[in-house]
Amino acid sequence: MIVSKVMIALGGNALGNSPKEQLELVKETAKPIVDLIEAGHIVVLAHGNGPQVGMINSALETAASVDNRIPEMPFPECGAMSQGYIGYHLQNAIAFELKNRNINKSVVSVVTQVIVDENDEAFKKPSKPIGGFFSKEEADELVIKKGYTMVEDSGRGYRRVVPSPKPVDIVEKDVINDIVNSGHIVIAVGGGGIPTVRKGNALIGIPAVIDKDLASQKLAELLDCDTLFILTAVEKIAINFGKPNQVNLDRITVGEALKYIDEGHFAPGSMLPKVEAAIDFVQSKEGRTAVISSLENAKKAISGETGTTIYR
Repeated sequence: MIVSKVMIALGGNALGNSPKEQLELVKETAKPIVDLIEAGHIVVLAHGNGPQVGMINSALETAASVDNRIPEMPFPECGAMSQGYIGYHLQNAIAFELKNRNINKSVVSVVTQVIVDENDEAFKKPSKPIGGFFSKEEADELVIKKGYTMVEDSGRGYRRVVPSPKPVDIVEKDVINDIVNSGHIVIAVGGGGIPTVRKGNALIGIPAVIDKDLASQKLAELLDCDTLFILTAVEKIAINFGKPNQVNLDRITVGEALKYIDEGHFAPGSMLPKVEAAIDFVQSKEGRTAVISSLENAKKAISGETGTTIYR
């Protein structure tokens, strides 16, 4: 096996739907990650936070509404909280698995800020759902009282949507790189990182959510990783997904991936951003590849035995 530097973007299926469920699930999540570390690969981790940041935001808003002594918490701070507690669970689970295998490495979570362009078109069209579901009446009240953008979500009710700008740079890239080069494991850009704009020497967090796969791609590019490994719920991506003529894809070129995007094979908000992140990474430097597969198949996928590999 050729040892490489791998950026792993963990999907939501690796984290569960509640703190209690997450605490148990990450014990299993850690095993295939440590398999790669044990094989000698340099591993950097990222993770989603959609349900978690929405839960934190909703809980604190509810608390503030029933007790005026409790301040409302700005959305960027909620993102930072989600990075902290998800990272806490992940790093402890990975550290436990490392010790069980007598691997002398440390794991650390970095609360990460990601620079975005304040003129990004995404700010004109909020699209990223966060938090729970509301009735039409509740949604209308939130629009009036808080100025939220609320949309109907697949017949399940109304949800708040926030902008989803593209990542431009990562504030903590140098310290992350130093830790990786020292031989330890970093968990970073959790939930896509905290969207941030520069105002002179100041960094200002803004209420938005960056797609975690695009943020992972940006970090992988900045760290000069060899492979971007996007873990999701399926072993391979497919065209005609869910139809009788579904075809699972083993290896595809960037050109083929772009053709399938044009033909509408990948769902927006689901597989599409993963494929787009993979394409961006592969195009960023000669010799880079991206792999999309499932968590349980991580070890086989990194060896090319399964998953979908995207290459030039």
